[in-house]
Amino acid sequence: MTTLSVIVPAYRCARMLDRCLLGLLASDVERGSWQLIVVDDGSNDETATVARNRGAEVVTITDGPRGPAFARNRGVELATGDIVVFVDADVVVSPTTLSQFAQLFRSSVEISAAFGSYDSAPDDPGFVSQYRNLQHHWIHHRDPGPASTFWAGCGAVRRNAFHGVHGFDADRYPRPQIEDIDLGYRLTDAGHRIVLDPRIQGTHLKRWTLHSMLRADLYDRAIPWMQLLLDRQATFSNGPLNLRRSEQLLTALVGLATLCAMIGLLLRTPAWLLVSGACLIVVVTANARLLLWLSRVRSPVFALCAVPLRLLFYFISGGGAVAVLLRSRRRSTRAHVRPLGNAPGTATR
Repeated sequence: MTTLSVIVPAYRCARMLDRCLLGLLASDVERGSWQLIVVDDGSNDETATVARNRGAEVVTITDGPRGPAFARNRGVELATGDIVVFVDADVVVSPTTLSQFAQLFRSSVEISAAFGSYDSAPDDPGFVSQYRNLQHHWIHHRDPGPASTFWAGCGAVRRNAFHGVHGFDADRYPRPQIEDIDLGYRLTDAGHRIVLDPRIQGTHLKRWTLHSMLRADLYDRAIPWMQLLLDRQATFSNGPLNLRRSEQLLTALVGLATLCAMIGLLLRTPAWLLVSGACLIVVVTANARLLLWLSRVRSPVFALCAVPLRLLFYFISGGGAVAVLLRSRRRSTRAHVRPLGNAPGTATR
């Protein structure tokens, strides 16, 4: 029999957490057959009270916030289920989510971890929130099946596999970043199989602004992800999701378009601007399937307004990669340059 322990890391999110827990409690899996753990990461609001009122076991981190990686690890310490299901406090799962995870692991013993997707009906009506979540939905539905990464917003892992790779790296990721992607890589390195099943879905409650989206894409995604790839010596891997070579090429084209536009404006030479425009047309054309899908599920105007946000995504991704590469090169140069007084065979006074 497959047993589940559901872990929800939470920090100052009482209202969203209540909706998250109500979604879990509406599951088609009988409540007495699965464990619910909420890890309160040092909140100063009613987060812990809400969790207790909904019947959850509550773990309180007194010196928090320590970040979701640390919080999830603490939750797993109390987990008794064979399968640990991670659900973010701003995600409302569907009534079938838990049974889908249970069935997946029960029917495929070779699977060690699995994750789903946001649905196509994000809660916040703002344009940036709608775009951000629909993009996530599109990417996860575009690349179902075997995966080398993991998503902890709505994901599950066998408890013994989780312990085998020592859980989330809370020291490296003390705030919400790519701690789940890192976990997925380490599970893959250890020979575990991960699958992406976009039929398992949840509604995202988070409100995104343009500033919060760009900041997250740069500081919480592009920079730490590129650093992780460098550390793994896998910068040019042809992985799924945002690491396909086609995506790398499009990122490079946006960088080239930016460079050509700057040269054209500086030299006042239209030819450079034409090259820049041509690069951007190629990028937009390559995203035609996404834009057509956005047009169908929202509107043509929505899809048109999404174009600059998609270009900004590539620009931010490229900028983050360049920043990490330059920083790594500077560190490498400093490591190879020694003061003369410390050189081997040099006398010092």
